[in-house]
Amino acid sequence: METSAKQNLGVGAYRGLKRDIIRGVFQPGEKLVMSRLKDRYGLGVGPLREALSQLVAERLVVAISQRGYRVATMSREELADLYDARAQLERLVLELAIQRGDDAWEADVLAKAHTLSKVVEVQSPEEMLDVWDARHKAFHTAIAEGCNSPNLLQLRDTLFDQVERYRHLWLRETVLSEEALERKRQEHAALVEVILARDSDTACRMMQEHLMTPVPIIEDVMVRSDGL
Repeated sequence: METSAKQNLGVGAYRGLKRDIIRGVFQPGEKLVMSRLKDRYGLGVGPLREALSQLVAERLVVAISQRGYRVATMSREELADLYDARAQLERLVLELAIQRGDDAWEADVLAKAHTLSKVVEVQSPEEMLDVWDARHKAFHTAIAEGCNSPNLLQLRDTLFDQVERYRHLWLRETVLSEEALERKRQEHAALVEVILARDSDTACRMMQEHLMTPVPIIEDVMVRSDGL
């Protein structure tokens, strides 16, 4: 029972700290002071060190020998590499999904696309970010799961974790703009149409273009915010 409670504390610390790093509560390069973390999350050193170790593995945090931890820096070079790697992998996953996906897969893709298109009634910008992002991830995950490869899906999750901070910069620019959001709705609808038509070449090309469109937007945000 005690072990389970400790594990829950570690998971809670990990999720809270990861969310705050992604959302910019802690800035790139900022030192993560243990006393501040203890106050913010109401947790002891043990769960926080466990969370920090996991975030080091995900490259969101850097361990500094004998000097604690810092939030990993961000750069346009890393942005370009992460998005290119993600787009290349997603293209492969989609090609396999179109080959292997069955009727249940098609139905799930349609259902998730419909749910995503209905994100309209929310109470605040933060709620809009949370709801739209969760449904957007579910939509793309439903497409990817048709590949029926647990190893490829795990690799996809790893890349997604590494790109999250950059994605959040794009999300704030996109989800809070009705014009940008409508463009995304149209892209998703067109993508679903070619996927269900099993047009692999067109779908893979469209998916790669779709996943790369945030890059110039994110670069612009980075330049505006701190000149990275």
